[in-house]
Amino acid sequence: MSDPIELPSRRMTVEDYLPWAEAQPRGRFELCDGQVVAMAPERAGHARAKMAAALALRQAIHAAGLPCEAFMDGIGVRVDEATVYEPDAVVSCGPRMAAEDMLARNPVVVVEVTSPTNSRVDLTTKLADYFRIPSVQHYLVVHLAKRLVLHHRRGASGEIATRMLPDGVVDLDPPGLTLRVEDLFEA
Repeated sequence: MSDPIELPSRRMTVEDYLPWAEAQPRGRFELCDGQVVAMAPERAGHARAKMAAALALRQAIHAAGLPCEAFMDGIGVRVDEATVYEPDAVVSCGPRMAAEDMLARNPVVVVEVTSPTNSRVDLTTKLADYFRIPSVQHYLVVHLAKRLVLHHRRGASGEIATRMLPDGVVDLDPPGLTLRVEDLFEA
């Protein structure tokens, strides 16, 4: 068994955090208001759902012919100087990201798949934080246990509208993507 990774006790900025996180031999982390937080190990259902979401987004991007990229975890979303989340999937639009980029340049769609350890944070803190980012237009929360997608969408005047979708179509405009709720879950 390997030794546990010791998390920094001091507050960090994003500029401090990124090289620290990259140097870790294992594990996944987020920076939450200056504190490094270790992410819990995933279950197979969670991993399947985030892969399904990333693939559905990628297919929708190709079908629409948009200058966007879909990523499945690993790419961070910077909220402010002291917060970086690592969503389960993210769509970044605009110029193609460089191979060495660790943060989405222009996140437009963010996806989190709920798990027993993260659902409260996904539905509260991250909901508020993701919409602090001006480019974020859509936040999808894939609720595995209920096979339900919560679609939070930024309105024209800045309000956030929420739809609960057990099935059907999810319109992500902007940027102009359409996908089926069923495609966000494993077959």
